[in-house]
Amino acid sequence: MARPGSEHPTELELEILKILWDEAPLPVRDVRARLEAQAARPLAHSSVITTLNIMYHKGFVKRKKDGKSFLFSPKLQKKAVTGGILGDLLSRVFDGSSSALVMNLIETADLDSEELAALRKLIARKAKEQQQ
Repeated sequence: MARPGSEHPTELELEILKILWDEAPLPVRDVRARLEAQAARPLAHSSVITTLNIMYHKGFVKRKKDGKSFLFSPKLQKKAVTGGILGDLLSRVFDGSSSALVMNLIETADLDSEELAALRKLIARKAKEQQQ
């Protein structure tokens, strides 16, 4: 029995979206070249075009005919995708507790002093907004 589809991008689909968020539109060959540079492993052209076509049918990307090929662009905003994935993680792993997620992140991540300072500023700003 086939696994049910996910509303979230697969790992490869997310890597492709990251590339397209940075620079789009791109033809398949350019997406493939960037994927190979990141993964340091060869990828078949047919695998990349198949994945892009699946992403098109899922509504993750849009395509525009350019001569004999297609140019692909993201259809989904980065914020929407990351928010959806984070919301799913929050619900499934942390029972909806944002503070549990943040505390776990602070405890387990290797945060440098700049990142900690940025977190302090964000927390202070959010606390100030709550008081107003």
